[in-house]
Amino acid sequence: MAPTKTVKSALQKHPFLLPIEEVAQQLGTNIESGLSAAKVQEIQRDHPPNELEGGGGVPWYKILLKQCSNAMILVLVFAMALSYGVGDYIEGGVLTAVIILNVSIGFFQEFKAEKKMDSLRALSSPSAAVLRDGQIDTIPSAEVVPGDIVILKTGDTVPADLRIFEAMNLNCDEKSLTGEAEPVEKIVENNIMVPGSERLATEEGEVGIGDRFNMAYSTTTVTKGRGRGIVTYTGMQTEVGKIAASTTKKQRKAGRSMNYKKYGKAAPVKGGARRTYDAVGKFLGLTEGTPLQRKLSKVAYILFGCALLLAIIVFGVNKFNVTHEVAIYAISTGIAIIPESLIAVLTITMVVGMTVMRKANVVIRDLSALEALGGITNICSDKTGTLTQGAMIVKKVWLPKVGIFTVNNSMDPKDPTQGDVTKGAAPVPNANTQPSEKTETDYDHQRSAAALKFDVPAEKAAKDQGNNQKANSSPAEEAATITPELEAFLLPTALCNLSTVKREKVENTEKWQTTGEPTEIALQVFAHRFDFGKKKLETQGWKQIAEFPFDSSIKRMSVIYNSPDGGHSMVFTKGAVERVLDLCTSVGSGSTSEPLDEKTKEHVFYQMNELASQGQRVLAVASREWTGDASAAVKKSSKDEAFRNEVEQGLTLIGLVGIYDPPRDETKDAIRECSEAGIKVHMLTGDHPATAEAIAKEIGIVPRNLSILPPDVAASIVQKATDFDKLSEAEIDAMPELPLVIARCAPDTKTKMINALRRRGLYMAMTGDGVNDAPSLSAADVGIAMGLAGSDVAKGAAKIVLTDDKFNSIVAAIREGRRMFDNIQKFVLHLLTSNVGEVILLIAGLGFQDSSGFSVFPLSPLQILWINMLTSSFPAFGLGKEKASSDIMRRPPHSNKYGVFTPQIMCDMLVYGLVMGATTLLTFVTIVYGANGGNLGRDCNREWNDQCVAVFRGRGAVFALLTWEILISAWEFKSIRRSMFRLDPATDSKFPFFHDVWENQFLFWAVIIGALSVFPAIYIPGLNHQVFRHTTITWEWGLSFGCVILFVVCMEAWKFTKRHFHLFEQGEEDSQEFKNKKLSLRQGFFSMAKGSRPSSIRSFGRSRTGEKKDAGMTALSAAPTTRTLVGSSGTETQEKARTPEQQV
Repeated sequence: MAPTKTVKSALQKHPFLLPIEEVAQQLGTNIESGLSAAKVQEIQRDHPPNELEGGGGVPWYKILLKQCSNAMILVLVFAMALSYGVGDYIEGGVLTAVIILNVSIGFFQEFKAEKKMDSLRALSSPSAAVLRDGQIDTIPSAEVVPGDIVILKTGDTVPADLRIFEAMNLNCDEKSLTGEAEPVEKIVENNIMVPGSERLATEEGEVGIGDRFNMAYSTTTVTKGRGRGIVTYTGMQTEVGKIAASTTKKQRKAGRSMNYKKYGKAAPVKGGARRTYDAVGKFLGLTEGTPLQRKLSKVAYILFGCALLLAIIVFGVNKFNVTHEVAIYAISTGIAIIPESLIAVLTITMVVGMTVMRKANVVIRDLSALEALGGITNICSDKTGTLTQGAMIVKKVWLPKVGIFTVNNSMDPKDPTQGDVTKGAAPVPNANTQPSEKTETDYDHQRSAAALKFDVPAEKAAKDQGNNQKANSSPAEEAATITPELEAFLLPTALCNLSTVKREKVENTEKWQTTGEPTEIALQVFAHRFDFGKKKLETQGWKQIAEFPFDSSIKRMSVIYNSPDGGHSMVFTKGAVERVLDLCTSVGSGSTSEPLDEKTKEHVFYQMNELASQGQRVLAVASREWTGDASAAVKKSSKDEAFRNEVEQGLTLIGLVGIYDPPRDETKDAIRECSEAGIKVHMLTGDHPATAEAIAKEIGIVPRNLSILPPDVAASIVQKATDFDKLSEAEIDAMPELPLVIARCAPDTKTKMINALRRRGLYMAMTGDGVNDAPSLSAADVGIAMGLAGSDVAKGAAKIVLTDDKFNSIVAAIREGRRMFDNIQKFVLHLLTSNVGEVILLIAGLGFQDSSGFSVFPLSPLQILWINMLTSSFPAFGLGKEKASSDIMRRPPHSNKYGVFTPQIMCDMLVYGLVMGATTLLTFVTIVYGANGGNLGRDCNREWNDQCVAVFRGRGAVFALLTWEILISAWEFKSIRRSMFRLDPATDSKFPFFHDVWENQFLFWAVIIGALSVFPAIYIPGLNHQVFRHTTITWEWGLSFGCVILFVVCMEAWKFTKRHFHLFEQGEEDSQEFKNKKLSLRQGFFSMAKGSRPSSIRSFGRSRTGEKKDAGMTALSAAPTTRTLVGSSGTETQEKARTPEQQV
């Protein structure tokens, strides 16, 4: 980690505004020879290493401190100190062991997670080629200093912010920094224009970082070409460093300022008090952390307060004559109400969840994050590389008078063997189609559409090939074969291209590897489908003699090649349709060639619009025979504009190609599952608005037809960042629904969106891979970074890292989080029920006073610790391993208002605890008063004597009874509502009890072994009298066993009462809604009605107007996350009120 010292830049203005000579002069470097060794040492003394702060792991001592400051641990420490204070060293020692166990488990698991992150960071060890003392050296990127001359080539990672002074077709992928999918071409001049004007920029703030074309930024990659640049900023002064700093910068809450001049004389008092409250609340875990963490912290302190209250009650009953025996009884009562094993059980349950998630390619950096996922209501996701593949694939090719070539079943942008190519007829304008007019629309960026078709994965396509044979053999679509027209298209596609596609052996497995800019890779892969790769063509004799690189101002690229026979040369051009078409005089090749007139041009524009309307970026490919002097062309400079204009004229348009960035094949299903789980997915992307909306419609984030929504909702769910950023907090809060798609996002936009969700009481996750995602990853309740494509800054800001970068892994994590939440509810109920029962027994026991006037406890302190730590713990671990219920992803997220402690859980805890306390009290009273005449002996709390037989036998029976009740309740808590004897209501078995309890074998053996452990604890000499303070029993076994049966009957009766009278049904597993297998999605999108498959697709009408909607809505397989939009606007439509036609 870099030291935290700041250095003032030597540059007076930002280098993108300055000529290169002035930049070199201010930095004291020479662009021809670089820095001298002495100069480097001098700069290194004043500058920190070229590293980002906060990129490393969390120090071990911080992890340890975090574990020790846990609320339950603090309460146990207080109880331990009290035990030592009154001289009860055995009890104090046991509590010490409990504390060490709890802290150790949490510490080592989080420490292991950090080690896993270290291994992810070690996957990349960046280096840089620099010019020093006239020699090129390769050094670690951390040793790069301002003034260094860096040499860049294709595939390099830019080590620092550079001012480019030499660029040969230099393109950099800045997706991780700006969110833009397209690489940026670099220039060397400082004539940067203010966007939207013809004025040269003079101030840094006038131009965004994405438009400073003469700068290359740290952590971006070179996709094409080569170049050189001067290092201007390093480490935390780079653009990526500034973003990294914003993720660790602490934002002070409102009302915490102590500035009396600005906020009045009372500001220091109010601000200081609130800051103190925040600091104390943070330390105690009451104001920071996940909902479960905060709830458990509150419960811990409430229980601590109850323990103090109970101690006061004990002292009061004994008239505040606090002797050693009274103090021991008070401590015992306090220990009884504290679930000592809760932290250990919770941590181990999360560790099991972490293990499951690691196998599912999810690394949990913070144990609490997995639990928090279960309560997620909204996911804010980046588009490029997260919802989509972040790569380009050729989808359509149009050849004049030939037809449309379509690439099917291809999801791997690198593999030319995946999928197949078919040829069909080109669309023809109908009579009502108006002639297309040439416009200035930039179709390079217009990749929006409502008609994208989601590809079937290659595996499924192969599997279904037999079933679809008839469809595939339709005359409308036939397998593509090489024809002269297609060959004429493939030549410029492959040769007017700087990318490479080849099959290489990687780790004993052959894989397709690519280099270059994504658009060119897509074109090269398409050429390889027909074995027309650039390398093969050049081997056959095609020889390049000139190249005119892509120029963003004219949006095209050209090359001149000599043919293999040497008889002629060819010009190949590709670029934006309008720019290439202006240079063409004819269309087609061979027998399909014809002059380019207005009618033909209109037809070309029509085909372009067809491809663009399908969300594809459209390029034109052209060629012509070169009749100029080939030897002169070799000598000409590619920057000779006159020569370029001479070459790029009289071209023949060969065809159009449509390219798109496909969604990941698992994304649509993942979003559908999020919809069924009541989770909204928001797309926050830096991409073009039309592109973002098209992908959102394709994967189901928004409906294809927005008119089905109320106008105010439809207007709000898709927005540009510029519009969203202009809104005040009050205006955002007044929106009927927050946007589901925000395009052209800046980091601040994403953070603003997260704050807006939080103000609505929602709990969100943020996914992302780029540096520009880091602030929002840090600000979100759960940050989820991509492990493969993600930057170290993003990983450091996130709580969860996906090692496979797949969106469906998030759904798996949410599913696991919900399973854990359900199980946490079960074992928290299990542990606290026993605590309530123990407290009732001990408080009632205050009335059992011996001959010396001291209260006799029905349970000894070590009996309580044994039951709380051992008897309760292992069944609780078993409950933590319960499998997920079948409907876990078909119900809404749990309420963060209640968290684990829902009204049902609290009521169950009191009912079951009361029954447990009553049965144990009944047992003790029956033995002591019924069978032994109320003989409570003397000093029976301290040691065994002949007068304590009745008390010790009563304790033994109560110990056995309480142990068995706690163990049996673990089986009961496998379902909070269903009977233990029929946990699965759909089973055909007449008595499935044994099958159900055997299903969770850990829990089964925990109950069986725990039940058997009662016998040695009662019968082993010394252990029974000296440690547990009970003795052997005989007929009392029957009494204990009978009370266990009574306890089970009472639990089953309470469960039956809840089911029969529909108590606490809201959001529970047996609610009427889920019994009927029906999600209330109101006006459709994606519904699951009784008797239908979970993924049934429905169209719907708007009952408010009675207007039927287009049947084309049936093609909407997942527009799920808007399920509550209509309902929130008061336009609910009941499923039963829909007509059969609407339901099909």
